[in-house]
This record gives sequence, C-alpha cells and structure tokens, in this order.
Amino acid sequence: MLNQNIWNADPGDGTYRNPILYADYSDPDAIRVGEDYFMISSSFTNTPGLPLLHSKDLVNWKVVNYLVKNVPTDRYSEPVHGCGVWAPAIRYHKGTYYVFFPMPDEGIYVIQTKDPFGEWSEPFNIRPAAGWIDPCPFWDEDGRAYMVAGVAKSRIGYKSVLHMVEMKPDCSGLIGPEVKVFDGNENDQVTIEGPKLYKRNGWYYIFAPAGGVKTGWQTVLRSRDIFGPYEYRVVMRQEDSAVNGPHQGAWVDTVTGEDWFLHFQDVYAAGRIVHLQPMCWQEDWPIIGEPVEGKDYGKPVDVYRKPDVGSVDWPVCEPAASDDFTGEKLGLQWQWNANVTGDWYALTGEELQLNAVPTKADRPYGDVPNLLLQKWPAPEFVCVTEMDLSHLQPGDEAGVISMGMTYGALVLTKGTDGVQINFVTGTQKYGPIVCTNTEEIREETGRITSDTVFVRYEVKRVGLQDLNGNEKNFPLEEVSLSCSTDGHTYIPAGTVKAVPGRWVGVKNGPFCVRRQDGEGGYLVVKSVEYSR
Repeated sequence: MLNQNIWNADPGDGTYRNPILYADYSDPDAIRVGEDYFMISSSFTNTPGLPLLHSKDLVNWKVVNYLVKNVPTDRYSEPVHGCGVWAPAIRYHKGTYYVFFPMPDEGIYVIQTKDPFGEWSEPFNIRPAAGWIDPCPFWDEDGRAYMVAGVAKSRIGYKSVLHMVEMKPDCSGLIGPEVKVFDGNENDQVTIEGPKLYKRNGWYYIFAPAGGVKTGWQTVLRSRDIFGPYEYRVVMRQEDSAVNGPHQGAWVDTVTGEDWFLHFQDVYAAGRIVHLQPMCWQEDWPIIGEPVEGKDYGKPVDVYRKPDVGSVDWPVCEPAASDDFTGEKLGLQWQWNANVTGDWYALTGEELQLNAVPTKADRPYGDVPNLLLQKWPAPEFVCVTEMDLSHLQPGDEAGVISMGMTYGALVLTKGTDGVQINFVTGTQKYGPIVCTNTEEIREETGRITSDTVFVRYEVKRVGLQDLNGNEKNFPLEEVSLSCSTDGHTYIPAGTVKAVPGRWVGVKNGPFCVRRQDGEGGYLVVKSVEYSR
C-alpha cells in the first residue's frame, strides 16, 4: 500500500483539530461498545453502501466495512442521484448491532449483526412507504422499543415534523399508532430533521438539527414521556466560529465519563465533513462545544484536548486514499456509481483491471454505473492515476472523472493508430427528486501513442463563494485534469469548477466503458496516489 498523510486531525501533542475527517461522511451517527467506537454515514446511490468507521479515541478513524453490498431494489442498477441510502442510525442492544436506514422512496430498512466487522443481515423494510427519513431506534428499560423519524417534504408534502412509533423489540415490525411528537413549523425550528433518541436521568432526549445544513443549529428536545410533550432548547450555534450550520450527529461517552458530540459541516464541493465537539450538562440540558458566556448553548471548537478514553492505545490514522491494488479485495476507499455487478472489474494481486463495460452511445459520463469513485480526502490535494491502455480494444474509452452536479472527465479513446484525448464537461439538471437530463460538452485536447498514461487530478482552493446570499464564506475549488506518458511532463486537458453532487461531495476516480458494438478490452490501473 502506498504511503499517505492527507488529512491528519491528531498532531500527537494530546490535542486534535477540527474537522477530524475532511471527507464526505455525511449524516454521521456513532455508538460506543466497550472501548470501541463505530460510526456510519449516508451513502445514497454509491455502492457498496453504508460505510462503517472504527476508532478507539474518537479522533483517528478507519473505514473497516460496508454494511450493504448494493442498494435494495433493482432501481439502483443505474445511478439515481440523490436517492438511495439516506441518514442512518446505529445502535447496540443485548449483544446485537442494529442499523436503521431510510430510502425516501422505498421505506425504512433494518439490518443487524453480532460482528460489526463481518457480514450484516439482508435489509428488511420495517415501514414500506415513501416520506419518512432519518430513523433512530431506542430500547427502554422496560424492554419496549421505539423508533423516531423525520420526514422529506419532496416525498410526503410537508417538513419539519418528527414522529414516534413503538416497534417490536426484535425490530420485526412496528406496532401502535404513529404519533407526531414535534412540529418545528410551530416552534421556530424549521427543517428539523435527523433525530437521535437517548435517555438520561429519567429524561427522553431527541437530538435533532434545524435551520438547514448550511445555516442551521443543533436543537435538543426533552420529555419525561417518550411520546411527549417535548420542550426544546438550541444547544449549539455557529456564533463567531467558521463552522456553518453545525449539523446532525451523535452523542457518545467515554469509559471515563466524558460526553462528546460528532456532527457534520457542509463545505459545499467537498461535502459534509465530520467534527468532534466536547459536551457538558447544565440542569439536565446538554451544551455542545465551547460554552458561550451568558448563553445556554455552545459553539464549535477548532482545537481542543483529545477525549480521555482511559488506557487505550490507538495509533494516529486516517481513512485510506492511495491504492496500489495488491490486495485480494478492492480497497474500502472505493465505491461505484450504482449497484455493482461482478463483471465490472478484476484484481490480479498486482493491479486492477477495469473492464470496458458496454454502455449506450449517448449515455452521459455522470450516469455511467461503473465509475469507480472515492471521496475527497482533504481541501486541496493531487491524485495521480497510473494506467496501462495496452489491453483496450479500438473504440474503448477510459480515463478519470471528477464527479459532481458539474463534472469533468479526461477521456482516453483507443484507436487503431493511437489514443485520442478529450475533456468532457457536464452539468446535471434536477427535478424535485431526481436528475432529469444532462448537458455535456466534449473537446479534443490532443493525441498520444503511448499505452502508459498518468492522469493528474488536482484540487485547488481559488477563493470563497457566496451560497446563502449574504457573504462569501464557502470554499471555491477548481479541479484540473492533465495527462502524461512519463509521469513528469503533463499536458493540461481542462479545468472545471467543483460543484457537489446531489447531497454528496465531489468524488473522483477511474472508469472504462465501450460505446460501440463488438467486444471490448480492459483498462489496467496500476496505482492511485494522493499527495498534498
């Protein structure tokens, strides 16, 4: 495996810096089981889905598993941008790990396992209907079980409402009426969503962000009865910090009795990155972040002491990015653009082979299912992909794509007398729910005769941009793609403004397709190396 140090939140001096993960692990939820912390996040239409991250100190994390191989239902054999697996919740109860995840058009699904690092059960749809999202299960001391959930206006016609329903303790079905326990439209908590349910000192707590991902805040509800009525308080605001809309996350504790909160921040192109906040209690209300003088809430911290997790020894680490493809399985940094099939790729132990999967001649690159993608690992970086084109057949296309609502691809088309280089840009357009059409522009930028090609993908922050109509406070990044036959001298192909995908950050990676009749070959990807 290639060496890397792309984003490290742990300087080794007993402190950490936020964000702890500069990567698009959106809608995070987390639990502690003994000395182990497990965190999951949304995965939408990308597969495998539901990444599971593991840590023992809450600062240094590794991806250790995916909980679903493919998104349930055949609909996701094609990319359905913005749909699929939304904000999940993870819980541990009586020796079993449970994950609830919503698919806004299909329902609320449940999976479970005894071993989080191993296989998880097939998804079971506990509430087959569109509209409910962001579910979270809860088991009370009396053995009864419940689920709280939010709603998606695009599917159900209204928003900012939280529902509670009792469920069978084994998660095999819902029982009893579905009760509206909070309406943010009536309480200045518009767009309240992402509820997480806990109990402490006889109080039931629902942690739920409100105000929207770019400009919102963190709210907490509490009640002595699980069905309410609930009172509420805002417990974290942006204030004068740089962390806009501190949003949806998870309350966890340590074996030493400390409380912490993991949440995301929307930074536009890079997606929703993960922060860690200290948490304290005041009169049975939490305060998240650094307490604000004279207020009953906190604000996000930038640098802080690491959590006291006891005598655990845990190394400084980060999710993998670079890859030399020498493993028996595809690295856990990689996800496909849709449900994967077994004929898309092969690993030889020395390299990755991407087959020239047949696709429609007019299919936009952003809608190709077999794009092999990974999240941005840092705000600025360079990624060099070394490829061997010698096994491609005339007419096969291979290259590297920067995938978002606005995307750019360096496309190498094999011919009988060499390789044509094209730069393709596309802009996806969306209706209320899904992508409706895509506009693409294709420009030839050169030709090469070598079968050895290096594609350089570079992300640079070039300024700030205004996304809320009030001030320029969001990063503005550009993506540049270039190619080389020797790994030293690069020929520019094109540049595109970085724009995130539908609810996801920009991703990048290689691909190989065939748009013509006849049998195609395959692309050899020898390595992908990231650097700062």
